[in-house]
Amino acid sequence: MYWDRITIKTDGGEMVRAMAPVIISASRSTDIPAFYSDWLIRRIKLGYVKWKNPFNGAPSYVSFENARLFVFWTKNPEPMLQYLPFLERKGYGYYFQFTLNDYDNEKFEPGVPDVGTRIETFQKLSVGVGKEKVIWRFDPLILTDRIGVDELLKKMESVGDQLKDYTHKLVFSFADVGIYKKVQRNLCNHAIAYREFDEKAMNEFAAGLQKLNEKWDFEIGTCCEKINLDRYGIIHNKCIDDNLIARLFPNDKRLMEFLGVRTEQSDLFSCGSDFNSDSDYGSICSLDCASRQTVSKRKSLKDKGQRADCGCITSKDIGQYNTCPHECVYCYANTSTETVRKNYERHKKNPNRDTITGE
Repeated sequence: MYWDRITIKTDGGEMVRAMAPVIISASRSTDIPAFYSDWLIRRIKLGYVKWKNPFNGAPSYVSFENARLFVFWTKNPEPMLQYLPFLERKGYGYYFQFTLNDYDNEKFEPGVPDVGTRIETFQKLSVGVGKEKVIWRFDPLILTDRIGVDELLKKMESVGDQLKDYTHKLVFSFADVGIYKKVQRNLCNHAIAYREFDEKAMNEFAAGLQKLNEKWDFEIGTCCEKINLDRYGIIHNKCIDDNLIARLFPNDKRLMEFLGVRTEQSDLFSCGSDFNSDSDYGSICSLDCASRQTVSKRKSLKDKGQRADCGCITSKDIGQYNTCPHECVYCYANTSTETVRKNYERHKKNPNRDTITGE
């Protein structure tokens, strides 16, 4: 286990044991910035959240006592922007995994703002917090009877041309419909004739993306994909990434201790970088090269709770399935729109509860 266990007092006065992670994922399971930012800030002030295990329903408590970093996953961070100064005053680090797809014509994402609005939000966020803290995700890539590789590349080019000055990084994944029964059911319920990516289509897409990147110069990575696309300049990504965290927040002593890094003084000319090292001991360069600091990663923190091809380091996710009103037709986290709507209505009636569902 990579986090402490502490005793906390709940809103009702009960003394309970809680996990106290250093890195909070908010969230792979739902869009907290878009729909639950008020709730999250209230819970940070109160010190903890109550989380339900999606597999066995067992409740757990997650304390913010040791938290140093929030990784936000979102398709619309606009409601969260007002709270970023609060996080900074409290000393929390953060960065955004901003999924910005263009499926407007297909209506795959009925609950998200139109693509133009989301591009404006992306640019606004990037200008406000720095483009190193905003990662563009086009996720997932979906093939259908009407969308082929060429069409996907056109969609990505249209968005990428408008984001090229607002981020350093692009992450994508190929839709793995076959491994998610809920996704198959959701797509079939919407009469979407999807096609699985085969290796040929993956390589065709990667070659086209490499060509597009000649004008963007992004670092590009895949999310949780087995296929090796190195020859196209595409890496296996770590979305919760110790190398990135060390570059962004080298002066956070507690966070660096958790990552197992040490800071050293370096002369100006030796300040280099190894952004994608997967070794347990790799040199990484601080973003602030003027300080001539380098950090050396000394331990592996791979999140064993994720799929085998996931490169993320360990964190605690505080979201819940069946709570995202974006209602994306390909979503793996929602069983049904009816369940999502019931949960969200309960949340709105009980916004002060320690659970995201208002129970």
